[in-house]
Amino acid sequence: MKSRADDSDVVNLLIMVDDEGDLGDPLEENRSQAVQNHIKWLKAARILNCHSIRVNAFGSGDRDSLCSQLVDGLGKLSEYGAEIGINILIENHGLNSSDANYIKGIINEVGSKFLGSLPDFGNWCLNAKWGSTQGGKCSEIYDPYKGVEELLPFAKGVSAKSYDFDEVGNETTIDYRKMLQLVKSSEFDGYIGIEYEGSRLSEDMGIKTTKSLIERIWKELR
Repeated sequence: MKSRADDSDVVNLLIMVDDEGDLGDPLEENRSQAVQNHIKWLKAARILNCHSIRVNAFGSGDRDSLCSQLVDGLGKLSEYGAEIGINILIENHGLNSSDANYIKGIINEVGSKFLGSLPDFGNWCLNAKWGSTQGGKCSEIYDPYKGVEELLPFAKGVSAKSYDFDEVGNETTIDYRKMLQLVKSSEFDGYIGIEYEGSRLSEDMGIKTTKSLIERIWKELR
C-alpha cells in the first residue's frame, strides 16, 4: 500500500478504525484488550506515514463512569501513540461521542497532545450508534455547528459529510458556508476529508460535488 501510494503521489493521512473493541468498556480486561487491538493500527499508520488513526469513544455505563473508562482507555492508547508519533482522534459517531462538550472534557482530562478530534459535519445523533442524522430519523441531535466549533480546537482532521445537493450544488441538509467559516476561523490548518453518504449520486460524483462546493465557498470566506 505504501509503495502504491508513493508511486501515485498519494499522501496517506489517517486510518479509520472500527470494531476493535470499546475503549470505554466497563470491564478493565476488555478495555485493555481494545487498546491492544488498536495498537496494530497505530503501527500500520506509522508505516503508511499517516499522522493519525480515528477511533470511536464507545463504551457503556452511566456518563460519569463512561467518562472515567474512556479517559483510561484513550489515555493508555495515547501513551503508545506518543511513543511512535501517531495521534488518536475521536470522531463524533453517535451516542455520547456526539456530545462535543462531553468529548472535550475527556480530551482535556487525558491531557495528551496525541489525543485529538476529527469533527464530522454530520453524525450528531445522540441516541443512535454511528450518529447519522440522515433522513430526519434521529430524535435527539446535538447542534452540529456548536459541536464542530467545540471540537475544532483539538482537531487534527475535519470530515466534510454530505448527503444530497440542490440544483446549484449546495448541500441540502448542512449549511456548508456556516461550517466552513467555523473551520476557516479556527486554528485548524490540516486537510478536510470528504464523506458522501447519499444515495442519489454515485460515490465518485458525490465526492466530486462536495469537493467543488468546498472549493467554491472557501474562496468566498474571510
